[in-house]
Amino acid sequence: MSEPYENCTHDCGSCGASCSQRDPGSMIQAPHPDSHIRKVIGIVSGKGGVGKSLVTALSAVSATRMGYSAGILDADITGPSIPKMFGIHEKAFGTEDGLLPVETRTGIKLMSINLILDNESDPVAWRGPILSGVVTQFWSEVIWGDVDYLFVDMPPGTGDVMLTVFQSLPIDGIIIVTSPQDLVRMIVEKAVNMAAKMDVPILGVIENMSYAICPDCGKKLPLFGESRLKEIADRFGLDVLGQIPILPEISNASDDGTIEEYSGDYLDDLSICLKKVMDQKAD
Repeated sequence: MSEPYENCTHDCGSCGASCSQRDPGSMIQAPHPDSHIRKVIGIVSGKGGVGKSLVTALSAVSATRMGYSAGILDADITGPSIPKMFGIHEKAFGTEDGLLPVETRTGIKLMSINLILDNESDPVAWRGPILSGVVTQFWSEVIWGDVDYLFVDMPPGTGDVMLTVFQSLPIDGIIIVTSPQDLVRMIVEKAVNMAAKMDVPILGVIENMSYAICPDCGKKLPLFGESRLKEIADRFGLDVLGQIPILPEISNASDDGTIEEYSGDYLDDLSICLKKVMDQKAD
């Protein structure tokens, strides 16, 4: 393409287009020509098992309920769980133009390796460069169509795939997911340092498994110790976007593929944040 897009903001740092105005040193890849994605949000953590996929799913559901169109790029190639949360078992299929994402009941568009594998339980024993290549294909070869928010569910840690996403996709911001255990400081600090190195803005932090709720008296029970979220957020200058408790309803909705039906209000601050991101104008 020799000319910039009609709606060019002249902000190449958050643009996936390939045009003559682009910084030749940029590694950002263009999305599929038939994809029109307004904002790309990464969901990250410094370790596994803290609930990134849950936060990714709930973020997409929140965006949809606000009237935005949403999609999820499942970049956790070796541990995909997004399709199961939405009760999706059908396979993605392609045309000569590209690969089509699968849509959930409420219209959230999904692309995950489990939508391509012959069997969902097949292991993905691939080396880093191949994993990274699949992620970039999910960005550039999938026909996402019109999407206001594309949420990227990252694998744990700060390895090849995260580096690929930060360098190849026009990330508008990341959300850090953590838990209330003692190693929360390390989890957050790893993600903060990675974001700083890659010059990616941090939208805020969400704590999962914050507490349980006594079914008799309603008291909050800190099963993993008292939360240090505010202390850690203040130290790194992060906004707290929500604290998700341990609830059977959430676990059941994830296992049953009915996460779209869960209606808890624990991420109201995330919804406010997403609205601000969408309202931001390029400098």
